[in-house]
Amino acid sequence: MEIDQLYNIYKQHPEICIDSRKINEGCLFFALKGETFDGNQFASVALLSGAAYAIIDDPEKNKSDKCILVTSVLECLQELASYHRKHLNIPVLAITGSNGKTTTKELCRDVLQKKFNTKATFGNLNNHIGVPLTILGTTSAVEFLIVEMGANHQGEIDFLCKIANPTYVFITNIGKAHLEGFGGVEGIKIGKTEMYRYAAKNNGKIFLNFDDEILTTMAPPGSTIIGYSSSDLVKIIEVQPFLTFSYSEIIVHTKLYGSYNQPNIAFSIAAGNYFGVETKDIVMALEAYEPENNRSQITQVGTNTIIKDAYNANPSSMKLSIESFYKMHGSNKVLVLGDMLELGEFAEFEHRQIIDMTKTLGFQNSIFVGENFMKVKDMFHGKYFNHIDEAREYFKNNNFTQALILLKGSRGISVEKIIL
Repeated sequence: MEIDQLYNIYKQHPEICIDSRKINEGCLFFALKGETFDGNQFASVALLSGAAYAIIDDPEKNKSDKCILVTSVLECLQELASYHRKHLNIPVLAITGSNGKTTTKELCRDVLQKKFNTKATFGNLNNHIGVPLTILGTTSAVEFLIVEMGANHQGEIDFLCKIANPTYVFITNIGKAHLEGFGGVEGIKIGKTEMYRYAAKNNGKIFLNFDDEILTTMAPPGSTIIGYSSSDLVKIIEVQPFLTFSYSEIIVHTKLYGSYNQPNIAFSIAAGNYFGVETKDIVMALEAYEPENNRSQITQVGTNTIIKDAYNANPSSMKLSIESFYKMHGSNKVLVLGDMLELGEFAEFEHRQIIDMTKTLGFQNSIFVGENFMKVKDMFHGKYFNHIDEAREYFKNNNFTQALILLKGSRGISVEKIIL
């Protein structure tokens, strides 16, 4: 089937489903494959559950006139998204970076929503499947689209840009995330700034924070730059318990933890200004925003104040989080740090760096979770555990009270479970 024919079917059935357990009446089921499953095996179930058509790539499962056989279901999904993007005459803002992508996207979404019917990537569905799903979920009623893009190797951002064709791009920062896949910091710089190079070649505009010394030097010559200074836009007043700052002579009280969120906030303001959102509406959006899913959250559990910054971690974000925690007032501080994953050959060095930092800053009560921290436990006093379940038992048995507790670690460690 040609892509234009499939697109006509999509226009009649615009809802996309990829999970046969979550079928909605009249949707298109794309039978994607994973490491442990083959969606082709569930095509008949999806059709019985109400799917209008099932897109499959296994000829043996082509047993219904409601099955559409293609060479590759994944490539078909991506091609259909790219085709749909050509029919969307709206601004498309792509966001990537080592840290803060999702928070930045959500802040920007809430600001732009004050003026436009804005759609943004749901959660962190920012990969080769999530980006096509975001685009295909964009209806004619949407006036502004924000697409978050993640990557763990070179070439990935360029590939996603070719699907989403952004008219505006923003890179939050360059840090030590996915060192293993990118092969080091220089590889990260090359991989993330594929977004800049795509924009420069395709008449896109680059939002650039001039306070970022690395990114300021990496926009290609001749790029169209929308420049601003995060320190000029957002002047921090207080960081405890939440970030408070002044903007345009207005005091803004957020529900975000950590001074490291300043650049994320500044970009949402810069984008709001550029696209004509009124100052009062920008302020209203920023004050109303509440982080979730263990991102820069502060919660109270009994007498303890918990800072949940535990959605993910890499050496750059870990150091920033610890630094912000150090600046907070509190006589009974507890660090709970989980391994930073996907570091490959850099793992031992980077975990030693974190231990050095906690030692230098003088933290007296520290809990470290994961195999990488276990390997360097000779460096610093503290409690070390291979698994979060062991750490949770220790935490339960030691009756922490009146404590200020930071939870930070990679998603695979799930350090937030220590308080469950």
